[in-house]
Amino acid sequence: MNRINPSHAAQAELVLKNGFIYTMDRDHTHATALVVRGNSIIYAGDDSGALQIASAQSQVIDLQGRLVLPGFFDCHTHAPCGADEIYSVILNNVGSLEEYRQAMRAFLEAHPDISLLRGVGWHPPFFPPEGPSRQLLDEWAPGIPAVLYAQDYHSAWVNTKALELAGITPATQNPVGGIIQRDASGYPSGTLHESAMDLVESIIPPYTVDQLVEGLKSFQQSAHSYGITSIHIPHLGDVARELEALYRMIVEQTLDLRVVAGLVVQPEDDLSVVEKLVEQRRAVKEHMQAKGNAGNPACFEITSAKIFIDGVIESATAYLEQPYAHRPDWRGESLWEVERYKAMCAALDREGFQIHVHAIGDAAVRSALDGLAYAHQANRALHGSGRGPRHGITHLQLVNPADLQRFADLDAIAFPQPYWFVVDPFYEQAVAYLGQRRADRQYPMKSFFDRGVLVASASDYPVTIPARPLNAIENGVTRAQLGESDPARVLNPGERVTLPQMLESFTINGARAFGMERMTGSLEVGKRADLVVLDRNIFELAPAQIHTAEVLLTLFDGREVYRSPAL
Repeated sequence: MNRINPSHAAQAELVLKNGFIYTMDRDHTHATALVVRGNSIIYAGDDSGALQIASAQSQVIDLQGRLVLPGFFDCHTHAPCGADEIYSVILNNVGSLEEYRQAMRAFLEAHPDISLLRGVGWHPPFFPPEGPSRQLLDEWAPGIPAVLYAQDYHSAWVNTKALELAGITPATQNPVGGIIQRDASGYPSGTLHESAMDLVESIIPPYTVDQLVEGLKSFQQSAHSYGITSIHIPHLGDVARELEALYRMIVEQTLDLRVVAGLVVQPEDDLSVVEKLVEQRRAVKEHMQAKGNAGNPACFEITSAKIFIDGVIESATAYLEQPYAHRPDWRGESLWEVERYKAMCAALDREGFQIHVHAIGDAAVRSALDGLAYAHQANRALHGSGRGPRHGITHLQLVNPADLQRFADLDAIAFPQPYWFVVDPFYEQAVAYLGQRRADRQYPMKSFFDRGVLVASASDYPVTIPARPLNAIENGVTRAQLGESDPARVLNPGERVTLPQMLESFTINGARAFGMERMTGSLEVGKRADLVVLDRNIFELAPAQIHTAEVLLTLFDGREVYRSPAL
């Protein structure tokens, strides 16, 4: 702090003064002023020191006591799905079946020429355990096929036309890892779970590169308005087109986010897939070097591999240690054969990929940890005294208390979604599916911090819309819905964490999780100027009011990428 280099005097381009600057350095130092030159922070300290290196050409902003934070890091977000918000009917925040009908009707009226109704975001708790019916969609989307993905993206709701076009009949067998829900006669009822969703992919036209670029730009605009400057895309879906969309934005110098991404590994893949991932990673690196990257070499790279161990509670596909309350003969199952998964983890670790595991159920979390432990042991000689890549597990809805310390012992990262730490219809469904005791111990958070586990928060957009970190920061502190004051409406209150811990999880911990902590994640001299200015100091607000703070200004790499009309 207060480091001043006289040679900077004529080069201080932006001076922020008279603020509350929470630097997120190791000591959680507070400053009142920050100075930016080019894309870097050249000073953090008091106002007098900042003004000493300012010049007549410097832009000076009087913060009037406002809070400045490092730019937020969303550690698990499917940014290319921004195209869905443009080209699909969005049901995430729609509150009833009648509102679903109205939303679909409005979308079809606005898009009279579409040949297939695409949608996302329906709530499984609105429907019985067997899911929604095709007949309902037949009525609401007559004459065209309709495919609507659940909010968790682990189930699809389809109409009769879609089933017919995809060739799904009573004779169609459940695919490995998937379930075709059926009515009493054995006919597919309209809900497809997990890999069964793949059966309708062939009838859905893929987004074009132009549409993906449009979606990415829309996502980025929202992200900047929320203060997000760095993201991790856990796996690219339509890899070739999504890469081309990202490359185009980089060449056009319109990608204003730090992006790390992953590639998915499927249970049916053999170890040869790792060679393909290595080649894809190399090709991306070479492409970035050849095209140039607007002076920002860390703007986009492939770093991780995504593995799904199980499904989700809502479709009873999460892998549990004890049976489901509503299905006493069923506890889900792992999508991976145990030894095959361990071998894959070892192979990925050996090639330097960060393993990013989807695990919802407590049995899935334990299996995920077993694979990471196996990889560390198998490659001990290769990594020497270090552990090699730092791997992580995301979602973590149920975790056996005995496994919490294993995260610390394995140096594994916890990637939670604090937006979900609330009592809502999904909680009510969890009570029905898991029983009260398990439902009430969902989503540990404090337990990870207490054991020194690196916790890096995320939204899982578009599962969460809006993916606004200030909302999740409040959710993590209160374990309640935004603005909720009823103590009876708190989920697992013993897992509440502090405001500084939540801020860490969305800033410096995200940078640490992906090896970017020397570049971003805190407001320190020499780091990139990725920062957000809020309209008020959330440290001075009641916890249930944190979400009312607004982003006034977002800087990415020293450049203004968002300014509120209120500033």
